[in-house]
Amino acid sequence: MAVRDAARGPPGPGRDEETAALLFERAHYRHDPCWLLPVPPRLCLACMLELLPEPCVSLVRKKHVLSCFQDALLRHASLVMPLVARDQRICIHFISMLFELLCNVEDGSVTDLCIEVLIQLTTQLKLEQTIHCLLDECHKELCNMPSMRGSLATLTLLGKLVDAVPLLADKLVMEHSDLMEHLLRGLVYPNEGVQASVCYLYGKLYSSPVAAEMLSGHFREKLCPLFLSTLDGAQTKELQINCLGLLRQLLKYDLFVSLIMNKSALAESTEGVEGTPGKTSLPLVLKKLLLSRDETLQVASAHCITAVLVHSPVKHAPAFIHADIPEFLFEHLSSSSEVLVWSSYNCLILLAEEPLFFSKCHTVYGIESVVRSLQGSLKMNNTELHKQGLLLFAEILTRQPEEIKLFTSSAICRDAGRALQEAVRSPVLEVAAEALKAISAFLRKDHQSTPPVQYRELRALLEAMLSRCADFSQTPLSRRPLGHASSRDSGKAILRRGKFLLSTLEGFRNACRLAVEFQSEPSAQENPFTAPSAEKEDTLEAFSEFLLSACDSLCIPMVMRHSEQATHPNLMEVFLSILHSLFIIVPHMKEKFSKKLASSSFIRLTLELKARFCSSLRHSALNQVCSSFLYYMILNLLSAPEKTEPLSKEELSVVSTFLQHGLPHISSRNPESLAFLSDRQYMEKTARQRQYCILLLFYLAYIHEDRFVSEAELFVAVQSFLLSLQDQGERPPLVVFRASIYLVSLCQDKDRALDEDLIYSSSVDTAHKVLIVLRMFLRRNEDVEVGGLIRGHFLLILQHLLVEHGASPSEASGNLPLLLSLLSLVQLKNMSEQELDSMAMKLLHQVSKLCGKCSPADVDILQPSFNFLYWSLHQTTPSSQKRAAAVLLSSTALIELLEKTLALTWTKVDSPRTELLCSAWLLTASFSAQQHYASLQVHQTLSVDLDQVLKVLSFPKKKAALLSAAILCFLRTALQQSFSSAFVTLVPSEAQPPLAPENTVLAPLGTSQVLSLVIGLQNLLVQKDSLLSYACVGCLEALLDYLHARSPDIGLWKSSNNPGRLMFPIAFHVVSQPWNRFLLFTLLDAGESSFLRPEILRLMTLFVRFQSSSVLSHEEVDHVLQGAALTDLSTLSNTTLQALHSFFLQVQSMGLLADHSMAQTLQTSLEGLTPSTSSAQPPLDMLYLGGVAVSLSHIRD
Repeated sequence: MAVRDAARGPPGPGRDEETAALLFERAHYRHDPCWLLPVPPRLCLACMLELLPEPCVSLVRKKHVLSCFQDALLRHASLVMPLVARDQRICIHFISMLFELLCNVEDGSVTDLCIEVLIQLTTQLKLEQTIHCLLDECHKELCNMPSMRGSLATLTLLGKLVDAVPLLADKLVMEHSDLMEHLLRGLVYPNEGVQASVCYLYGKLYSSPVAAEMLSGHFREKLCPLFLSTLDGAQTKELQINCLGLLRQLLKYDLFVSLIMNKSALAESTEGVEGTPGKTSLPLVLKKLLLSRDETLQVASAHCITAVLVHSPVKHAPAFIHADIPEFLFEHLSSSSEVLVWSSYNCLILLAEEPLFFSKCHTVYGIESVVRSLQGSLKMNNTELHKQGLLLFAEILTRQPEEIKLFTSSAICRDAGRALQEAVRSPVLEVAAEALKAISAFLRKDHQSTPPVQYRELRALLEAMLSRCADFSQTPLSRRPLGHASSRDSGKAILRRGKFLLSTLEGFRNACRLAVEFQSEPSAQENPFTAPSAEKEDTLEAFSEFLLSACDSLCIPMVMRHSEQATHPNLMEVFLSILHSLFIIVPHMKEKFSKKLASSSFIRLTLELKARFCSSLRHSALNQVCSSFLYYMILNLLSAPEKTEPLSKEELSVVSTFLQHGLPHISSRNPESLAFLSDRQYMEKTARQRQYCILLLFYLAYIHEDRFVSEAELFVAVQSFLLSLQDQGERPPLVVFRASIYLVSLCQDKDRALDEDLIYSSSVDTAHKVLIVLRMFLRRNEDVEVGGLIRGHFLLILQHLLVEHGASPSEASGNLPLLLSLLSLVQLKNMSEQELDSMAMKLLHQVSKLCGKCSPADVDILQPSFNFLYWSLHQTTPSSQKRAAAVLLSSTALIELLEKTLALTWTKVDSPRTELLCSAWLLTASFSAQQHYASLQVHQTLSVDLDQVLKVLSFPKKKAALLSAAILCFLRTALQQSFSSAFVTLVPSEAQPPLAPENTVLAPLGTSQVLSLVIGLQNLLVQKDSLLSYACVGCLEALLDYLHARSPDIGLWKSSNNPGRLMFPIAFHVVSQPWNRFLLFTLLDAGESSFLRPEILRLMTLFVRFQSSSVLSHEEVDHVLQGAALTDLSTLSNTTLQALHSFFLQVQSMGLLADHSMAQTLQTSLEGLTPSTSSAQPPLDMLYLGGVAVSLSHIRD
């Protein structure tokens, strides 16, 4: 008893009033102290059990006690719950008592408190019997209730109980299934509070998959129409929210979605009154909620639309589209609520999967809203919002039908591009990645064709995209301690980079495709609103050149860096398709671009890709792109080779054919390709085409310094290939044979010869084919050194032929002329002066020996032979020229042949081709010059009829300028030697009368012959043939020197025929002829700067030297010098500079400089500009002109 008194505390008025309110005075003394909580609030549980049912206790006090008990449960659950749970009967009694209080009070705050306490007790006790007890109480209450009027508290308790203990949903449906009927009654009860509680409870029940399945029939047969009607008619926010909550639970299941949407479709078809059960359309209800001004309802409505669509956009989207819901979703994109905007994005993304969304032009209506929303959202710090907005934009851009233009104005298109620029610059990788997808879709012709096409904006967008990718690709991988996890993380990082790079390349590829498509659109070539004076940046041409530049400076380096870490077939497919399209986009740069790619090992790269990914019919798309890329690059390289002639159209057509058939079937590695090329078994046509392709690829790679196979192995493979062609008697395309010869010549071992000589051992036809191709190859490939490959074998062949057919070389192989032609071509390929080695001297001896056994009629043999001999005398070092001349002059038979050939120049019968005559005269002039200069021994003199020479020059043959030039070259040499050559003997054609005394000075020329020759030279100069003009001026210079030496200009002499007549020296007489002035001005009539042509400068120098002011006055000399002073001398050739310098010195020596200041300037310029500093490209000295080897310096100097 003392303990109880102590527990009750001190009696009397001093007791704490709050503690007194918590204790039930009349009963507390009987209670064991264990029921009293030891901490505030000092609540006695036993007192609470007796106080709450007492009708005499005020509701306010009961509420206070419950509130304190709830507080104790929250704060001291570890003290309270053991007391409550110590006796199960007390526990059940406590719950029953609280439930009774819940059902009997009408104060909402008390009922809420009761519900919260009951939920707390139930969840913390975790006793199944107590839960059964509470469920039974609720069941009885609802069953015994005649009306649903007082069911609100019970329904609320059930809903929150199931929410707190989700497993109760299944138990409630299985063990208390008849409750569902009461819930239906509550749903139609005209009290939105009750309806809201019913919807809340239904929502918790349908959140359980098991319960939902058991209630599927209930929903289909009874609940569905009632629920839709309730949702449609809901006025209070509580009911609206709970209805939407139930709807969200229902929409998780495909069955319920189908039922609801079918009911909605039926309601729309019957055109029933809204609100009538069974005749309510969900899309229309959700549309009404979207139109409400409550953001929560708008968001919830959008979530529900999304929940329907995720099941099947194609199946359910039309209903929402017909309800015009997209229109209102687009309007919500301007909301300041990020949640609402995000929800609207989600709905629109799903609606975009339905074509009706586009055909009803919702996107055209809403695209501006999307762009504005995207611009606004990018300013917010919400990454998920950025990603969803970009995803929606990308979906619209991708799926928009081409026939329905999305952007109705260029301003919207421009804003869209700028929004994408900002998005792709985002530091958040996921946002930038979504932006890349949108950019790819944005770069579509129908999106960009709204005039004017804004190329400058497109360029800025691509620059931002490429810059972002470049920054990401250069970000160093995170460095972590070595280990398996670190390797895995590094691999993931590389994979992310690869995906980002792939998206970037896809965008760039679409830009390239756009440029290709716009090439056929005249209106898209440039911005018509650009001012004429403005820079042409906003044009398709400028945009195309930007694409090429950007690919070269950004795309290619990024791909190459990434390929060092990983190679993805999809990425490389896109990359190579970009390179392929650039050939079309910038056609004037395709050859240069192809050369750069080839020199950057792209042939090797592409072949490695095909070998790695495309064997066994894998990655067919990549194989097709690789083959197309190689096809166009090969044709571009062959169309504009650097040092060879381009292929003809016919040759390109042949190459195109076998490339198209062969390239797709090449997917082997280099060793396998070499083995296939070496195979000498019988080759079908398709296999042979593959060989052609492989050979051509190796050839072009080697040309551009990409030698990815060993030279020794390639040499053997190409040799076997050539022998295989011989075995099968095939004639490959010329380009294939040229490639073969190039590779053989490049890869041959200098210390050994070919295992088999195709030219000599093959049949005549095959050898003829080989020689033709070799000749064409040598003519077109100036940079190939093949002398070591060919000369030794030609020497052996020549020796063999001379032994077998020494008496009559014309009866030898029909390939001999081609062989000799090849030999001369080999020599002509050597541009610089060379020392003749022993091999060359042996060849020289054999060729001269061969010529001596021929007659002038053997033109096909003699022409290439003469070319070879002529080269040996001019394109070698001075010491070699002397040795060569000595060897040739020792061949009596050769000199006799030359004499016979020269004599045919003035015969009309049996005259050989003009080309052979040209070579014969040039050779004779060369022999004479070398013999005279080096005082070489003469074994056989050569006779020439001087009268016939002069006659031929006075009456030249038609279209024989080269022949005239060759004869003039010979005559100039004779004049320079004063007709005193030990090698050449000039004989008259018939007996001549004795010469007059004044003519003996000029012998063997007479005065009339001199004047006739001068007239002939003037007539030849008027033809204005460059080479002939050089020869004429050179001959005229030699003639005047000869005349001046024989008749110096130091006085006059008397004529023997007329002693009273005084004669001028003949050199001055020749120069002062009035016809010379007409000749000079005829030559100057060729153009403004024609006075700077070397031959004209040399001619004027002669006129100045011999003081012919009647031909070239002092004023005209001054005019020429002024013109020269105003010319950029660095652009002139060395030959012109030399001629100009000689002219200036001659004028200066004659005292004809009128303007000394100008003369000083010109002199300084000439002296400072040596031949080596001239920027003009020096011409080639040794040329082929009509099949004749001609040294320009020989003709000119």
